[in-house]
Amino acid sequence: MTTEAVPSIVERAVAARAVASGVPSPCISICRIDPESGFCEGCLRTIDEIAAWSRMGDADKRGVWRAIELRAEAGFLAGAGDKP
Repeated sequence: MTTEAVPSIVERAVAARAVASGVPSPCISICRIDPESGFCEGCLRTIDEIAAWSRMGDADKRGVWRAIELRAEAGFLAGAGDKP
């Protein structure tokens, strides 16, 4: 993921958190865990969040989307070279 993708993932997070039911998955089929951050390089979820996603309720999924938004804004982006 590049810095150009930041608005995209943040916009997706805001939109997903506004959904009343059927919160969409953040997965974009780029499934690699960054060894330094522990976040997926495609969707910025942790391995635990990915594993639990299908069992989560919509409120918990919105919470994960909020965490993704905060991670993106904090600069946790693969290949960005400016990870905190």
